[in-house]
Amino acid sequence: MAHFGLLTLALWACTVVVAALVRNRQFATFLGVLLGIYSLLATEMLGALAIALPAAVPVFVFLHVVVFVNFLALARPRMRPLVYRVLVSWPASAFTAGTLLSLPWGVLLALGFHPWAPWLPYLAALAGMIQSLTARSEEIDLVVEGPGGSRIDVEAPHPHPRGDRREPRPLRIVQISDPHLGPFMSVARLRRICARAVEKNPDLIFLTGDFLTMESQSDPDLLLRSLEPLKAMKGRVFACFGNHDHEAPRIVKRALASNDVVLLVDDACEVDTDAGPVQIVGMDFTWRERKEHLARVCAEHPRKPGLTRIVMLHDPGAFKHLPEGEGDLVLSGHTHGGQVGLLSLGLSWTFLRLFGIKIPDHGFWARGTDRLYVHRGTGHYGFPLRLGVPAEESMIRIHRAAGAATGTT
Repeated sequence: MAHFGLLTLALWACTVVVAALVRNRQFATFLGVLLGIYSLLATEMLGALAIALPAAVPVFVFLHVVVFVNFLALARPRMRPLVYRVLVSWPASAFTAGTLLSLPWGVLLALGFHPWAPWLPYLAALAGMIQSLTARSEEIDLVVEGPGGSRIDVEAPHPHPRGDRREPRPLRIVQISDPHLGPFMSVARLRRICARAVEKNPDLIFLTGDFLTMESQSDPDLLLRSLEPLKAMKGRVFACFGNHDHEAPRIVKRALASNDVVLLVDDACEVDTDAGPVQIVGMDFTWRERKEHLARVCAEHPRKPGLTRIVMLHDPGAFKHLPEGEGDLVLSGHTHGGQVGLLSLGLSWTFLRLFGIKIPDHGFWARGTDRLYVHRGTGHYGFPLRLGVPAEESMIRIHRAAGAATGTT
């Protein structure tokens, strides 16, 4: 254990120093805090595993070193080949996630207790790694009411109205949100996702932001190549900015423009579809004065009578600031569906709800007459893995309640 502690201290110091010298102090500080917490937990968990499962100790130490190798490489972030991702990125992400998930075990161990199954968080992380590399294909029916429709509270997911109120031809859309091109989302994988979206032949495709990670910002051609299948849907693909897109806006704009994707940044347009005319509003992402920002954009682009109005708004936390009556349907992402939760078990609980974060995290929501759909995301970023919250590849059928186009009920 003493040798493990010295090894960990040396790896931690080396990683932080290299990050400061090669990249910047801000990133070094972030790594110092994150890896400091990780290292304390790893030290506690090694002791517990040495008792409960001694044969796993060499594997534990090896993966521990791989974690630091992975973070050292991020001092010069770039997209890595498949062999590196398989041998370094994915194992490091799973082991980091498992160690962070072991926090309850680590606290009990520090207090002198010997909790059951110290290997359990690592088993969960292994399942999460598999889930992070896959997505759930779904078909979803949503009913929107239009101006003057029924009012429903935002505090609970919106129950679908009865099917006999729906118009016969729904608007068929595919939403791609938060692909986060990076270790778990290769160019090839995102191309396949875009190709499957085109194969569904929807009326419209919406890209609701956060295309990149720090790794994929290094080469401006990566995103461009990833989105190439969308060219087949020219005039029917629309995008808005997410928060991470402001880190490399030129790369995102170039990739979208090269693939005939219409980027709407505080702008609007109208398009005719087989389900009727649609007005599309794309909101830029902003942290400050969101209420004033949304009100200004809505005033500059008022809704048109008889048109279904769809608003692309990356952050669902801003939905409450949208002026009432402005969104027949608001499309958001950002939360990755909560990323860690129990959705795979058929329950709605997510990590965000555990900590009382009052933001719509996934699914269909309502406030007054406005409706919101929060996409679970195509990829993920931040926490190393998805766990219990599958990525989403869905076909969404949007039904307008009878009379919605004219504002009647």
